[in-house]
Amino acid sequence: MGEIVGNIDAAQVVLYAFWIFFACLIWYLQAESRREGYPLENDVTGDYNRDPWLQLPSPKTFILPHGMGTRTYPNPENRDTRPIAAVRASQTAGSPLIPTGNPMIDGVGPASWAERPDHPDMTPHGTPKIQPLRVAEAFSIAEADEDPRGLPVIAADGQLAGVISDVWVDQTEVYIRFFEVDIGGESRIMPLHFAKQREKGDLLSHERELEYYVHNLTAEQFADIPQTKSTDEITMLEEEKIMAYFGGGGLYAMPGRAEPIL
Repeated sequence: MGEIVGNIDAAQVVLYAFWIFFACLIWYLQAESRREGYPLENDVTGDYNRDPWLQLPSPKTFILPHGMGTRTYPNPENRDTRPIAAVRASQTAGSPLIPTGNPMIDGVGPASWAERPDHPDMTPHGTPKIQPLRVAEAFSIAEADEDPRGLPVIAADGQLAGVISDVWVDQTEVYIRFFEVDIGGESRIMPLHFAKQREKGDLLSHERELEYYVHNLTAEQFADIPQTKSTDEITMLEEEKIMAYFGGGGLYAMPGRAEPIL
């Protein structure tokens, strides 16, 4: 019953149709996952790798919100052509890069950064998403929490790097993203997740004094933190550069960090 021909029934037809649908779905998802970062380029020569198995999708144009233009992907012309201040350890694919200057400033290795748009990330209402509390007046530090403003920042070399002067909040996710640090009359932005709150002073004292410790930078290196164009806004590109600078310090802040552990 339900038989189409002598050896094929409805259940088999449905099964084969599902297999075909699933294969097409996998092909589609594989292609859609290759919109950005493709076509690939050769690690050594920089030439594009246009092998047909990459399953590249046809170009699609995306309209950005708040009148910020459009983006078309995949885009073969969307290449990162910045010079790299480093040399290859060898002429083989995947070989490590040896910095030729200051890797934290030059953006080498863990200090590398992507060229994100140089404008602030926006809320659905079209206002800058991340701003300091002096501007985001609808936000404040909860009474039950420690207010970090006025607390010292101690760098990896044990020296005072500066004092936290303000807090930058993500107004969409209601979350602290950055601390603004006064380093002697100048301000620098420090990501929250690179600062660890700890107690200082005499452990026998009844007074609880706090400070923030930053493992990834020395006190002197705070002056080279990438600056923002605006005192009240931070662009996505500036976010990227600041995070990369702190991330690179985990390997490059001190000479011994780049050496083998054993």
